[in-house]
Amino acid sequence: MNTQEIADLGPDERRALFDRDAGIESVRSDVRDIIGRVRTEGDVAVREFCREFDDVEVGNIDITDDAERAYEEIDADVREAIEDAAENIREFHEAQMPEDWREDFDGRELGRRFRPIERVGVYAPGGTAAYPSSALMGVIPAKVAGVEQVAVATPPGEPQNPITLAAIHAAGADKVYRVGGAQAIGAMAYGTEQVDRVQKIVGPGNRWVTAAKAEVQGDVAIDFLAGPSELFVLADASASPKHVASDMVAQAEHDENSPVVTVTDDADFAEEIIEEIDRQASEREREDVIRVALENDDSGVFVARSMSEGLLFAEEYAAEHLSIQAENDEELLNRIDSAGSVFLGSYTPVAAGDYASGTNHVLPTTGLAKITGGLSVDTFLRSTTVQRLDEDALDSISETITTLAEAEGLEAHAESVRKRFE
Repeated sequence: MNTQEIADLGPDERRALFDRDAGIESVRSDVRDIIGRVRTEGDVAVREFCREFDDVEVGNIDITDDAERAYEEIDADVREAIEDAAENIREFHEAQMPEDWREDFDGRELGRRFRPIERVGVYAPGGTAAYPSSALMGVIPAKVAGVEQVAVATPPGEPQNPITLAAIHAAGADKVYRVGGAQAIGAMAYGTEQVDRVQKIVGPGNRWVTAAKAEVQGDVAIDFLAGPSELFVLADASASPKHVASDMVAQAEHDENSPVVTVTDDADFAEEIIEEIDRQASEREREDVIRVALENDDSGVFVARSMSEGLLFAEEYAAEHLSIQAENDEELLNRIDSAGSVFLGSYTPVAAGDYASGTNHVLPTTGLAKITGGLSVDTFLRSTTVQRLDEDALDSISETITTLAEAEGLEAHAESVRKRFE
């Protein structure tokens, strides 16, 4: 890995950084076939795909009871860590709950009320690493919102990961399904003999899961289409190169396709970061994955002519995780609009948000932070407006209503108002 000047980046290099995607088109056709079979053949297809893709023979798909047993059987220190993280996540999301309200607007009593979705499916990834934290992040805000039935699908294993199952139980899930990949999304979207149909599906996953969410969108609601997890660090020379490098290495540990970017206004500091990255990567168990991610075209350490240039670069990038490690971090934050989650200061590693600070780690990637936020209580709520007008209030806006209704050619709308004053 070498440093690059932002000013020297060509169009292709900028495109690699800014035009990130979820990489789903290459599997979209196969995913469509998988979902079609799950929709028509139900559990038979689910079990066949578990055997084909996970090399696991699945009997009972519903393993809700296994999750409860796993919670009791895991090591006490792991159970305590899960509960501590769950408490922090729950507390943060409880603070997000909106209240119903009504107010008087010159005789027009108007308001909003909020009600939860009834049935939600959460995907908790497996694969090269298990993610019990994703179960906490998906289930807890749904239960805080008041969702009646929260189901979790997680890939099958031999044996099933007990820590993931324990986390699912601790989060308060009502159903747990032993199925992963596109087949899990299809099963929750359309229902099978053992899998209940849901109204919304949330949670991160690989490109097969993301392509499946794209395929079922419209028949069920989804959160968003997420690509590989990503990190953007904006740092000045007051930061610790060791801390910046540790965040980059940690992010690269996720996936070979994870974009990892740091921008600084100090060329010497940039070189120190690269030296530290090389040193730390060699000490990690997933070194091979880390080095591939860091050498990708959409990763790197970049030198800006000023922090203002770096800031504009960060805003255009719209990162899933934005770490600001600089003396004037609050000032820089105030100039940022597009980021999934922001981590301020040298002692706020992204890992804190991944696990236990309380914020949600299911976040928009591939620049989607420009248009949407991460998973929250709002994800699981519906809002309804409420209104009551008395005679005087209706009279005060009757001419406005009738004029606009007739301008649209909707005479009956206008008459529905006039009838009340005959």
